[in-house]
Amino acid sequence: MNAWIGFLIYILGLSGYNGTLRRFGVSPYLAWITSMLVQILILYVFAMTGLLNLGIKIVTYFGIALLVIWFGLSFWHKGQLKFEGIHLFDLWMLGLGAAMCQTLLKSPLVHYDNFSHWAVMVKFMTFTGHLPGAADKLISFTSYPPATALFITQFVHWTGFSDGTMLVAQFLLIWAAGYSIFAGLRDRSRALTSFALCFTLAISFVFNVAIRLNNLLVDYVLPIIMVAALIGIFVYRQRPLLLCVHTAIFIGALMLVKNSATFYVVMIGVYFFYILLTNSKGHWYTKLITIPIKLATSIGIGLLPFLWWEHHVKTTFPISKHQISAQAYSKQLNGENHQELLKIAHKFINQILSLNSLSTKGIILINVVLIGTWVYARLLKHQKNDLFGMTILLDIVFIAYYGSLFGMYILSMPYAEAIVLDGFERYMASMVIANLLIGSIALVRVLDRLQFEQNFQKRSTQSFKSASSKNIYQITTLVVGFFAITMMYSEITGTNFTNRMNHNMLPLQMSRIAKPWTHLNHKKVLIVDPEKVDVDDYYAGYVGRYYFFTDKAVGQENFMMTPEAFKKAVENYDYVAIPETHRTFTVLTQKVYHQHVVTGFFKITNHGLKRIH
Repeated sequence: MNAWIGFLIYILGLSGYNGTLRRFGVSPYLAWITSMLVQILILYVFAMTGLLNLGIKIVTYFGIALLVIWFGLSFWHKGQLKFEGIHLFDLWMLGLGAAMCQTLLKSPLVHYDNFSHWAVMVKFMTFTGHLPGAADKLISFTSYPPATALFITQFVHWTGFSDGTMLVAQFLLIWAAGYSIFAGLRDRSRALTSFALCFTLAISFVFNVAIRLNNLLVDYVLPIIMVAALIGIFVYRQRPLLLCVHTAIFIGALMLVKNSATFYVVMIGVYFFYILLTNSKGHWYTKLITIPIKLATSIGIGLLPFLWWEHHVKTTFPISKHQISAQAYSKQLNGENHQELLKIAHKFINQILSLNSLSTKGIILINVVLIGTWVYARLLKHQKNDLFGMTILLDIVFIAYYGSLFGMYILSMPYAEAIVLDGFERYMASMVIANLLIGSIALVRVLDRLQFEQNFQKRSTQSFKSASSKNIYQITTLVVGFFAITMMYSEITGTNFTNRMNHNMLPLQMSRIAKPWTHLNHKKVLIVDPEKVDVDDYYAGYVGRYYFFTDKAVGQENFMMTPEAFKKAVENYDYVAIPETHRTFTVLTQKVYHQHVVTGFFKITNHGLKRIH
């Protein structure tokens, strides 16, 4: 199927869900991400019952049917949606979002974790049509929930499987969740506050620099969906039914993204409880009954998909990597002595206090901006606001997250990884991104209240206290707008630069010698890699497993052996891939098979290596 036709089918299906949810009262700024999460949850049910491919077709075609129905009803002026208008942030999202999609479509996957799990999971479901079982050794991290993989699988089912289409799919999920922040604006016609949120969204990618958008890892997905969930709870605070359904949907989907989503779900639960306490109507004794029921029902329903997944993992896989287990945590903790724990704690504290830490800089930035604005509004403009309280709240969240992160290092990681704080900045970036976006929404609402005219209908180019205040507003808007565009464009050019720098990485070398396989198999493939580090950390093996879709691809660098041993070792495999010149392998091939082999992909036969083009 032509990729563009498939993309159109997907978008039409998604639009059908979007329009339906909006008619049920969902905010137009939350409708896109809510539609995606609803589809993920429906696909999850199909996948768990072994009907993934059928589910993808039913979910998509049902969305198109909904779109046709609503389009037909609109001719009789029934069910028409209110047009929200086109705002500056819509143009920013569309223009720069399209530019980023164009970049990602041409981007290769190179990060280790793409091949150890995220990309190989999508490839597995795309070409087998089902979740992995105990016999499917290709998938190593079998306890990882499949939410993003299901979403990407649905997208590539229609648009075609490639690195680029997978990256575009994940970006659409991120961008849809990012669009929800504009639901927090008091007045969407104000250019300054709109561009301030655009600028914040662009800045958030700076803290994602360890991963960037040209990877399928979920370190950005987790916080952005959590922020969308919080915004929805705020927007629906006066609509109890929609509030509860929204919370259940977002908790359900978020817990299926990754096991570590628990911290974000706790944040959602706490804020949901706060909104129920402050917005529920009726007598105190009525609230005493209704609030716990709403809280328990919404969170309970939201956790059901994850509980189903946990049951699936325990009953399907005897041993599962990264499975949540109190017994495993206890064993890990007992295996480490107090000296090791103290060393990890010392390294952890030093990292937090270091000004070279990007996450620490982010925390300082959030505090300085929020407290600075609070001082300006409170002392100079004599206007009460909650920014100081918001700053304290975000700092408490940071401290709690530090605690959970430290717990992960001492409970889940081997000492060799924990002592170097493996992945610290990557994990902390997620919480910095979350709190940056939360703080920005509180900030722009205070900035809006600082406007001279509070009646939205009366706001115009004349509604300023003085000509100087008008000039300041216009200049500030231009500056913030310029940086919002520049920062996002910088992320696009940064991704392009990364792609160029990665041109000689193993996955791209592989693409130059062989075509990827899409039929799941058990062929033994030897990946000859002169880079020792790629072999020692299993990167070469994982790339080979993904590329050739086999659970028996192995990377090897050391070929210091006799010709007889070399011949015997090579003949243990069905194929050999040589993405980069390996001098020792070339010399031994010449001696044993009398063939001059430099790079390429070969089938191993009794008479030597047969090149496959």
